[in-house]
Amino acid sequence: MNIKKNIQVALMALAAFTATGSLVSCTDEPDAENYYTFTGEMLSDYLNNRAEYSDFKTIVERAKLMDLLATYGKYTCFLPSNEAVQQYLKERGLSGLDQLTDADCDTIARTHLVANMYSTFEMTQDRLPNANLLGRYIATAQGVDADSNAVVYLEGTAHIIFEQTLADGTLVHQNDSVENGIVQPIDMVIEKSNSYVADILRENPKISYFYEALVFTGVREQILLVDDPTYNKRDYPLYRYKSHVRNEVAWVPDTKKYGFTAFVEPDSIYDLKFEEYGISTADGILRAMYDLACQIYDPVFPDDVNAEGHKFENLKDSVNPLKRFIQYHIMTRYVPGTADLTALVVPETKEAFGFETKWLNPIDWYQTLLPHTMLKVEQLSTMKREDTKNDCIGIDTDKKGGHFINRRYEAPDYTFRGAYVDKTVETKPVHDGMNGHYFYVDDLVVFSKDVRDIVQNMRIRMDFSTVFPELMTNDMRLKGNYRADDGYNAPADDSEEPKNGKNHYFPLGYLDGVTFNKNCTFVYRRPHWEFWSWQGDEWNLFGDYDFTFRIPPVPYSGEWQLRLGFAPLETRGVMQVYFDGVPQGIPLDMTQILTSEMYLGDRFEEDPQLTNYKKTSVEDLAEEQKLLKNLGAYRGPRSCYNIGNNGTQKNYSWGISHMMRRILCQTYIDATKDHYLRFRVASDGKQGNDNEFMLDFFEMVPKSVYGVDGDGEMEDDL
Repeated sequence: MNIKKNIQVALMALAAFTATGSLVSCTDEPDAENYYTFTGEMLSDYLNNRAEYSDFKTIVERAKLMDLLATYGKYTCFLPSNEAVQQYLKERGLSGLDQLTDADCDTIARTHLVANMYSTFEMTQDRLPNANLLGRYIATAQGVDADSNAVVYLEGTAHIIFEQTLADGTLVHQNDSVENGIVQPIDMVIEKSNSYVADILRENPKISYFYEALVFTGVREQILLVDDPTYNKRDYPLYRYKSHVRNEVAWVPDTKKYGFTAFVEPDSIYDLKFEEYGISTADGILRAMYDLACQIYDPVFPDDVNAEGHKFENLKDSVNPLKRFIQYHIMTRYVPGTADLTALVVPETKEAFGFETKWLNPIDWYQTLLPHTMLKVEQLSTMKREDTKNDCIGIDTDKKGGHFINRRYEAPDYTFRGAYVDKTVETKPVHDGMNGHYFYVDDLVVFSKDVRDIVQNMRIRMDFSTVFPELMTNDMRLKGNYRADDGYNAPADDSEEPKNGKNHYFPLGYLDGVTFNKNCTFVYRRPHWEFWSWQGDEWNLFGDYDFTFRIPPVPYSGEWQLRLGFAPLETRGVMQVYFDGVPQGIPLDMTQILTSEMYLGDRFEEDPQLTNYKKTSVEDLAEEQKLLKNLGAYRGPRSCYNIGNNGTQKNYSWGISHMMRRILCQTYIDATKDHYLRFRVASDGKQGNDNEFMLDFFEMVPKSVYGVDGDGEMEDDL
């Protein structure tokens, strides 16, 4: 037993070290060797056959979930012993289980059950990849128990028991397997906060400066929304459609929640910044926070310096610098852990989905509560880039795999470190609430002049799953078994819980800033790693659509080029583009691939492995890019890829004729206003699959990037 125990400890340590960033999809099964197998038992049998867990069994029965645990499926059960349950009751001032309500039992049981199987070897992030049956994520952290065994801590308090001998002599272990799941014995009952994110911020004494400013600027009132009580998924039927050659079905989202994510500097960081900026705290912390905000935001908004709302007495005014300072710290979406700040990490490549990290760090862009602004979130690659000018890692080599806000490192020309996002899971105070989450950061999160003019002065590429915050808040982004290939002619799985995950369509009014006519259906297709799409997911419009969405904000006013990334196919249609109501050029024909005479014809050679690319001169690449640009198009990005050969091959978008970018418009954009793109069907009749139109990713490109026109010069093709 000691030998086996030591091996287990070593494996746990190795897994924690090597699996950084890897997640599993919602139907993946852990490797069999990671289990202790009890053949023939279901989870219900496991509870019935062990008196040590009779209290939790009673809780499950009162929650009417025992029948669920008796059926085939895939579950992880975090199982507290009777001793743990009794300790929980004592802490609540209860003398027995009979003093719990049925609602209490339902909450406790669902908190401890996850509809997927996770061994400790896969708990390498700061939260489980899937939510529990309450729809809440369980925070995880690697640690050791009192006997120096490598274990996983849950919510900063409970930990998974390495092994334990029950009163009847039965030996139980972490990763115990049953026929329909995996059992993880734990030493405490897991609790999730039912407070709003505003309240959990208040309860943390380490961030009192930020919270005081949150209250006095009125921003606290902006983060109180939880869900839409009028939304009911049962009001909407299934939607059946055909995308390219696949028969599929889509559901409306299960929930319509609102969420927020804050990046908060501890008080200790502000104390350092007050000293650095020469700010006195003699008139109180709130005044010091205001003075700090003035130094940062007055250069960004000089026209507001003399406005009445700028004064310290008017902290709730929309132009007040402290209000702007606080608003910029908060994203308008719920992100439960650092793993969600950038795209899903695929174990086969050990990279964020579709990002070639030897050329480009994974980057996502998110809107904040400060109107017309976004945060740039970047994950430091674990490898050194081939292009040393834009080193992936640069400074902070000890934070590989970690996330930074508004970082830009282009040695030796420019270095802006940004703020590092701390993935710490604390025992108390909690960081996760009913409608939001917050992270500590180690430097100021600001929309400063440098951030506006330099850090964010770049090509902004966004997967459409990040354009609409509702997808992340309601747990839909990149969900599903991306490995599964349902086959071209397979019937659609229209069961309540389809094996490989759900596609979704969105009722009018569900997505903020989106409008469309009644003849339109807007579908989000779950990820498939072999699809001709970045990150494996895509959006389809069907019908006689007339669809408008508010574009994400650009950092500064000026000339910008807006591009759509998509995969042209013979089953797709034609649409007309409008920017702020004005038609833009000729209609976009989604049936024309790069080998068509409309673009490069036979001059295009399929090169998904970039074999020929490596032999092509920069001058020839620049000449071709200029030709395509004149035709209103670009190849797909070189740093983006899909995955073929069952996970063993990267197929780069640059070399695939079915992956491209089209210029939607090139125009002046006022960064202080909302702007809209409209897509109106222009097909002749019901072309292809009901005028099928695809949106994969969106690019907003400043003239400083796209405006190269000299011989041999080109925009980088990453």
